[in-house]
Amino acid sequence: MANEVQGFKIPQEQRQNWWSIASIWLGSMICIPALMVGGYLAQGFSIGSIVLACLLGFGIIAAYMCFQGMQACDTGLPTVSMAAASLGIVGSRYLISLLLGIVCIGWFGVQAGVCGLSFSAMFASMTGINIPVWISTIVSGVLMFLTAMYGYKAVKYLNYIAVPLLVLVIGYVVIAALFIREGIPAIAAYKPAQPMTLVAGINLAVATFAVGGVISGDYSRYAKNRGDVVKSSVIGLLPIGIGMLLVGAVSSIVAGEYDITKVLANLGLPAIGLVALILAAWTTNTTNAYSGGLAISNFLGFTEKKFKLTTGIAGAIGTLLAALGILDRFTTFLGIITAFIPPVAGVIIANYWIIGKGKSEKFKPSAGINWAGIIAFAIGSGIAYLTANVIPFFVAPINGIVISVVAYIILIKIIPAQTIEE
Repeated sequence: MANEVQGFKIPQEQRQNWWSIASIWLGSMICIPALMVGGYLAQGFSIGSIVLACLLGFGIIAAYMCFQGMQACDTGLPTVSMAAASLGIVGSRYLISLLLGIVCIGWFGVQAGVCGLSFSAMFASMTGINIPVWISTIVSGVLMFLTAMYGYKAVKYLNYIAVPLLVLVIGYVVIAALFIREGIPAIAAYKPAQPMTLVAGINLAVATFAVGGVISGDYSRYAKNRGDVVKSSVIGLLPIGIGMLLVGAVSSIVAGEYDITKVLANLGLPAIGLVALILAAWTTNTTNAYSGGLAISNFLGFTEKKFKLTTGIAGAIGTLLAALGILDRFTTFLGIITAFIPPVAGVIIANYWIIGKGKSEKFKPSAGINWAGIIAFAIGSGIAYLTANVIPFFVAPINGIVISVVAYIILIKIIPAQTIEE
């Protein structure tokens, strides 16, 4: 196997138990955007319909997340290295690494910016002291990427501490909404003002963790076997993912807001809400910085030995973007780029599970650029973008994955790749 790919491989002696990986997904899903998406869903759906949309949406993510994770477990490689077979070493190194790096760094900045804004606003409401948002943003961003710089173990232990606390806080929010504010009658009688279609709800649910499902291999490569990948993915994603969107929906119905900072304030939880916001952003953003760092390492031709440096660079860039206040303009761009990520999973899945029949011994990186994979990725991305923004049809990320799978299977027979032996 080429040295560029081999340098990222996790040996068996470094593999972890499935619960440690599941805790990372739990920590990633307990985040501010999930609560806000849940609040937004409440504007167009009843509670029952939200459950259905979330179950279908996260079920879709869990499916391709398991395939990505099992391949990562088999090969010991992260997403950018797995793409070396379907896109070629050059294609993976420059195209996919750049794409994943931009998205991960961008969303790191968004989370750091939201955390900084929320901290300043809630601290002012509690103490009357106004801390400049840019200071809060820089402090929060630095704490987040410093944690990620210590790698998988630091992220794992942060989630061991943060996840139980976050679950307690979220539970308190639910109790406050349902019982302290007597929200049960309001929820039972609730009718959305602007009903949405089920497909629109599924798209929103998928968008919450679409990128996370694609880059799941960065962590699932630490799993001991395929069964552990499935357990960590399903248990770590489905219950908490659906639960978080429901918490966002329920609390927004009771509070009359879907801005989570205002929701927590309306529910009378400024102090505990501040703790929840910080921990939620922290646990989620460590994964953004870590995966962004891996993408930068691959792009620059480094091995994982320099991941601290590249993770620090990824986090620093994201923090700087957030502190400069340019992320409001950048978010639209990120949304477009994010639509291009799921087809990456499509070509990786097609190469390993269909062409290679799921056998690790058949996994070989391709020399240079694998044009079959590049073209299939481009077609899938185009379809995903069109069905999300121009001609709405079904679930855009899934459209992109399916089309890229089919296109790769056809194109690899027409444009065969030149593989590199170990």
